[in-house]
Amino acid sequence: MITLLSAPSNLGLRPPEQGSVPGAAKAPEALREAGLFARFAELGASDSGVVLAGRYVDDDGRRPSDRVRNESAVVDHSQRLAARIGRALDDGDAPLVIGGDCGIILGAGVATASRGGVGLVHVDGHTDFRHPGNSDECGAVAGEALAAAVGLHQPAIADINGLAPYFSADRTAHIGHRDDDEDLQEVRALLGRVTSAADVLARGGAATAAESAAVAGPAYWLQVDVDVLDPAVMPAVDSPDPGGVGAADLTALLRELAPRAVGASITVFDPDLDPEGRYARLLVDVLTEGLSELGTGVHA
Repeated sequence: MITLLSAPSNLGLRPPEQGSVPGAAKAPEALREAGLFARFAELGASDSGVVLAGRYVDDDGRRPSDRVRNESAVVDHSQRLAARIGRALDDGDAPLVIGGDCGIILGAGVATASRGGVGLVHVDGHTDFRHPGNSDECGAVAGEALAAAVGLHQPAIADINGLAPYFSADRTAHIGHRDDDEDLQEVRALLGRVTSAADVLARGGAATAAESAAVAGPAYWLQVDVDVLDPAVMPAVDSPDPGGVGAADLTALLRELAPRAVGASITVFDPDLDPEGRYARLLVDVLTEGLSELGTGVHA
């Protein structure tokens, strides 16, 4: 059974402007208001509540260079989120985690790694592969989450509870980057499969999803950052880049990936950029149509 879990964290994002706070933490309630939880309840899903994050602090300028923004709060939230995800998995449920920024993949990684590990399918408009080995500008987990998930970051976030890497690089498939992604060469060299948004558009969501699922194995975590969608379709994200996929493409991709996913996380929708709720309602349609079979094929 699917169980929905809210993870309203914006701890991994840079502030949109000095003195302000990112809006992604509002996403779970905005999507609830748009009907997401009710639609999944109609499919038999349960509600596992919320894992609240600590206070967001913009500590640029006074934070040590080897620490990420809100590091202690990120680690604490990841551990508490992992415990809640773990309980759902132990109960035989498929957790659908509604974020929040994409740093919540750390909680999913801790939960799954502590239970023997699974593969990862990472659907995102960016590779999120900045890390201390390739950049002097680290500090925001949301742009570094995939690198941390496969063990390429400071141990404080990449080795929580001594579980690094949370996901094996050769069982990790990434889908959805734009062709100008700055870390693309390294990602292609390290991960099991890397598929661009242009390839999804050219060959269709179902075909590219099947190839990625084959790399990730018989069971995997599914991380979906909604900026994989083109800004013409979904502008309500912190970093919209042209060249993304359409809503139908993403729905087909998720429909193919969902059955073998032990759980999924949805991230980086920013309700501050969607005052009328139009894009929230679009996401509700995509997610309910695409993820209705979440977890149903894991033990098949």
